[in-house]
Amino acid sequence: MKRKIFFVVLSLITFNTFSQNISDEFDYSVPRTYNLAGVNVEGNGNINENIIIAYAGLALGKELSIPGNEISKAIRNLWKQKLFADISIVAEEIKGNNIYLLIKVKSRARLSKYSFKGIKKSDAEKLRGKISLVRGEIVTKQLLQNVNNKIKKFYIEKGYYNSTVKIERIPDTTFGRNNLHLKFDIDKGERIRIEELEIVGNESVKIGKIRRLLKKTNENNFLNIFRSSKFIKYEFKEDKKKVVEYYNSLGYRDARIIEDSVYIIDEKSLGVKIKIFEGNKYYIRNISWTGNTKYTTDNLNRVLGIGNGDIYNPQLLTKKLNMNPTGVDISSLYMDNGYLFFSIQPIEVLIKNDSVDLEMRIFEGPQATINHVSVTGNTRTSDHVIMRELRTRPGKKFSRTDIIRSQRELSQLGFFDPEQMNVIPTPNPEDGTVDLEYKVVEKPSDQLQLQGGWGAGRFVGSLGFVFNNFSSKKIFKFKEWRPLPSGDGQRLSIRFQSNAIYYSSFNFSFTEPWFGGRKPNSFTISLYRSIQSNGAARESTERQQIQISGITIGLGKRLRFPDDYFTLYNSIAFQRYNLDNYQYEFSFTDGISNNFNFLHLLSRNSIDQPIYPRTGSKFSLSLQWTPPFSYFSDVDYKNATDQVKYKWMEYHKWKYESSWFINIFDKLVLNSRMEFGFLGLYNRDIGITPFERFYVGGDGLSGYHLDGRELIKLRGYENNSLTAESATEKGGTIYNKYTFELRYPVSLNPSATVYGLVFAEAGNSWLKFNKFNPFDVHRSVGAGIRIFMPMFGLLGFDWGYGFDNIPMHPTAHGSNFHISIGQQF
Repeated sequence: MKRKIFFVVLSLITFNTFSQNISDEFDYSVPRTYNLAGVNVEGNGNINENIIIAYAGLALGKELSIPGNEISKAIRNLWKQKLFADISIVAEEIKGNNIYLLIKVKSRARLSKYSFKGIKKSDAEKLRGKISLVRGEIVTKQLLQNVNNKIKKFYIEKGYYNSTVKIERIPDTTFGRNNLHLKFDIDKGERIRIEELEIVGNESVKIGKIRRLLKKTNENNFLNIFRSSKFIKYEFKEDKKKVVEYYNSLGYRDARIIEDSVYIIDEKSLGVKIKIFEGNKYYIRNISWTGNTKYTTDNLNRVLGIGNGDIYNPQLLTKKLNMNPTGVDISSLYMDNGYLFFSIQPIEVLIKNDSVDLEMRIFEGPQATINHVSVTGNTRTSDHVIMRELRTRPGKKFSRTDIIRSQRELSQLGFFDPEQMNVIPTPNPEDGTVDLEYKVVEKPSDQLQLQGGWGAGRFVGSLGFVFNNFSSKKIFKFKEWRPLPSGDGQRLSIRFQSNAIYYSSFNFSFTEPWFGGRKPNSFTISLYRSIQSNGAARESTERQQIQISGITIGLGKRLRFPDDYFTLYNSIAFQRYNLDNYQYEFSFTDGISNNFNFLHLLSRNSIDQPIYPRTGSKFSLSLQWTPPFSYFSDVDYKNATDQVKYKWMEYHKWKYESSWFINIFDKLVLNSRMEFGFLGLYNRDIGITPFERFYVGGDGLSGYHLDGRELIKLRGYENNSLTAESATEKGGTIYNKYTFELRYPVSLNPSATVYGLVFAEAGNSWLKFNKFNPFDVHRSVGAGIRIFMPMFGLLGFDWGYGFDNIPMHPTAHGSNFHISIGQQF
């Protein structure tokens, strides 16, 4: 009788259930050894059979004991790959001591695509980013469960606690056999809101205050119309923490939430209950210091600013010891004097009744000296441009204040993302030194200025390029042109403005911020030329034309007194107006008018960063003046023509501007500003020049003007509608403006910084100083948004409502929309 041997290994148990069936016609109580002569694979689909054999560990020539562990081990190896839904191994044939095996597998399905049903497109896009499914991925129960959990979590965070997910597995042969199209049918259900919020145990703090502290845990009622009433577990946890911290700040050291519960009211609502244990209110009875040798106890107590009898507030104590954003703290006192290794630990040494005794344990350590300073992350900006702005130099004592100031100076350059800037100190306790590494992330700083406006009855367009990190010394290194050589912190501006045959203007300016390379003394030169005509040919007798040419040379210097936030800028400028039968804007049609003036500008700027400042202030006081030419002339100016009067302009112009930034909380910033300007005269026979006047109102983008006027923006009113005028003259000789603005960022990404704002402002202008009244102003309120894109600068969109009627412009107030380009309101 022929011997027929057949065995099947179905499965075994290793986190899954397997069984093994082996059948033959010999005695299994006596194991027998076979030589593995061949292995075939069946049902492998698109998986290479050699890979499956390798996974199983069944190499040809291997000795197998039957019964034995080799087959079971091979099955375990295959299950570990998570590629198969079913596995079995059978013996196809036995010849003498040679055995031939067949591995039977059933491949798991792979994902070809997936889609959503029952939800809106925006939710589907957000879910795609969260579940992160990839085509070709093996579809397992665990994968489907993970996706189900992520979808439910997504809707729980939106307040939908009863969402359901049905997963439809649709065979898809687009990319081969055994592929699935997964369709997620989602029913998010009804949103569950907090209908009841019960707070018990509070005696010292009013329930209204606690409800305000629970910013993310609010009842669904008309009082919370602008606050969410969704229940999200991790936000509830953060809210509870804030309540305890507030109690601690009031001296309730032992305060805690001893019980909280969340209960379902119905399908659409739930309730939340919080039970508070307040405990006793504690006061500081005594503060002692140990380990201090550099500063006396009296000095430390004075800096700490907390004394016997004060409420015990751990939060205030921590701020006074380590990080006080509004003043000096104990840590900065030491670290600004080189004590990098300084540490302080407040210890409650005695708690008796309602009093706490504190011991401040100080470890001063040695003074640290800066050894090495390096910078990383600058891909365009040269090292020396960064190094010259740093206040931390090798050989100096370590100072935390110097590091903070250095970061601020780097932010002011505008070349780096202030949100990603970091400083890494590496202490070397062995020799008492520290290495400092400044990490920066470059951001685009060059700008394309593309503007358009309507003026003089026609459209005017302008195209400009501003290279804020230019390098003149690389100008002949053509490999560095991207599109121009950069990296040395210089500023190059080129701008062209035109209205076809009627108007054209060209402006060029160059600034070297470190003139000479050793000190922060800036040098600026600018050239400009413009021509406006009526469009007639140059040789035509009907041509009307004005040509303006000018040059300005300026020198700036960073001052050390009163502090090194101050700068002084002086410039000398010459501008020539050449009129040829020009019939517009000026009081004469032919001739030349010259504007030779000096400018002195004293300013102070301590804001933390230029794009979205949170703290600091800036102000400027300037005087622009011409020599009193009429004092050196024997011309009878009282009876002279305007052409003679204004051949050499004479005036003195004073301006003051100030701006303060206060970080109220989080990223909410209050910006308050004030402006004032005054234009004066030397000779009453000449009068106040019609040039250089102040035009107030609107957005300041009202086309082009040739008389040197200054456009003062004031939202809520039409352009120039608040400008003082009479029957014989127009343009204010004095103005003032006040602004209060609340700002909050939507995005601080350096490639697109976006923040919203609400504002209230007021201002006015006058023809004569004796008519000036700083309280006689036109008021407005409104809201807007600012978008900063490095390539285009700052774009602004505002809506303002002007409250006050203007007699000469009765329709100029009320609702007005404004657009600003490349400017700050």
